[in-house]
Amino acid sequence: MEIKKLEKEYYDKKVWGLTTSIDLYNCNPYKIRNSVTIKIYVQELCKLLNMKLFGETQIVNFGQDESVAGFSMTQLIETSLISGHFVNSVNNAYIDIFSCKYYEPSVVAEFTKKYFEAETVKMHYILRK
Repeated sequence: MEIKKLEKEYYDKKVWGLTTSIDLYNCNPYKIRNSVTIKIYVQELCKLLNMKLFGETQIVNFGQDESVAGFSMTQLIETSLISGHFVNSVNNAYIDIFSCKYYEPSVVAEFTKKYFEAETVKMHYILRK
């Protein structure tokens, strides 16, 4: 969907919020295995979207099964939540952003792909009514 069309639909339909899911494949292994790098990503993303962080970024490394082990992250924002899981075994990352403040999903996807140096990215968004 064209950027202006999505923004128009968001405001015309008075939706509650917007969820964007970003799947990143073959990321830079260092970046997805480093809690400081993940925290900086969250801070820079919020700055880019002009969203206010609420509390500290929670980043936990866990997973007894090596096929799913890696960091998981959550960050409350004034307008809702950012979360993600980083999978060491395949160097993939799965990020979700939900906000009742409008933002452009393609901008988030491109920023995230570039930040984690992913080879490919898939993006899906949903207007939450």
